[in-house]
Amino acid sequence: MSSINQTIITDFTLKGVSDVAELQVLIFVLVLLIYLLSCVGNLTILLLVFLDVHLHTPMYFFLSNLSIIDISSSTTTLHRILVIATTQNHMISASACMTQLYIFCSLTSNESLILTSMSYDRYVAICRPLHYHLVMSWRLCGLLASGSWGFGFIIMVPTVVFISRFNCYISKEIDHYFCDVLPIRDITCSDTTLLDLNVLIVSNVSIFISLVLIIATYIFIITSILRIRSHAGRRKAFYTCSLHIMVVVFFYSSLFLQYVVTVSGNNMGSNKIFSLFNTAIVPMLNPLIYSLKNKDIKSALQRKLYIFSNKWKKILMAQSSIKWI
Repeated sequence: MSSINQTIITDFTLKGVSDVAELQVLIFVLVLLIYLLSCVGNLTILLLVFLDVHLHTPMYFFLSNLSIIDISSSTTTLHRILVIATTQNHMISASACMTQLYIFCSLTSNESLILTSMSYDRYVAICRPLHYHLVMSWRLCGLLASGSWGFGFIIMVPTVVFISRFNCYISKEIDHYFCDVLPIRDITCSDTTLLDLNVLIVSNVSIFISLVLIIATYIFIITSILRIRSHAGRRKAFYTCSLHIMVVVFFYSSLFLQYVVTVSGNNMGSNKIFSLFNTAIVPMLNPLIYSLKNKDIKSALQRKLYIFSNKWKKILMAQSSIKWI
C-alpha cells in the first residue's frame, strides 16, 4: 500500500465532468440553463405562495417547502459542474466534500418526508373533508415541516461521521460530479461495515418508510374517490392528487435508478446520469408540473401580473405627465 493511501486525505478530485475542452462551453451552458430554470420556477412558486392570500393553505405551504429543497439541492450539486467547466479545477477539499455530501443527503431525506406530509394533507382533504381545517391546523403543518427538516439533517450526521473517519483510500479521484456516498465508498480501502449499516438504516427510515406511507395514504384516497357517485366529483378529486403523484413518481424513480439500479449493476456511469436527473431535471420539473397544470397557481400568477402591469402603467403615466409639465 502506497504512503498516500495511509494518510488522511485533505482533498479529492471530482472526475465526473468531461475534460474535453470542446465540451466545456456546452456543458456550462446546458447546466446553467437547467439551474436557472429550476431556480426561477421554484422562486416563482415561493413568491406566489408568500404574496397571494389564496395560496395560504397547507397544500401550498408544503409546496413552498418543496421549492426551497429543490433550489438548495440543485445549488449544492450543480455549482460544482459550473465551477469545473469554467476554471478546469476539479479539486475539492475534504471538508467541502463532506459538507456537500451532508447537505445533499439531508435534503433528499427532507424531500421524502415533505412529500409524505403532502400525501397526508391530500388524504385529510379527500377522506375527511369536513374536518380538514380542524385536522390540518397551522400548528400541525409547522410541526410536520419542522420535523421533516430537523429529522432529515439529524439522521445524516452518522453517515458523514463514518465517512470522514476513513483514512485509507485507493485513489483521490471521485468518479462523480459531486460528493456522494457510493462514489466515495468505492475509492476507500477502510472498513465500510458501519457505513453500509447506517446507509441501510437511513434509507429504510427516511426513504422506504416514507414511500410506504405515501402508498398507504393513496390506497385510502383512491378508495374514497371511487365511492364518490358523481363523475365530476371523482374527476375533481383525482385532479387534486395527480400533481402530487407525478412529483412522487419522478422523485422516487430517480432515487431508485440512482442507487438501486446502479448498485446492482455496479455501473458508476449510469449513476452519474441518474444523479443528474435527480439533482437537475427533477427540481426543474416540479415547478413546471405545479405551474402548468395547477389552476390555483396559474390564477395567482395572472393576478400578480395584472397588479404589476397596472402599477407599471401608472408609473409610466405619472412620468409622462411630469415631462409634459
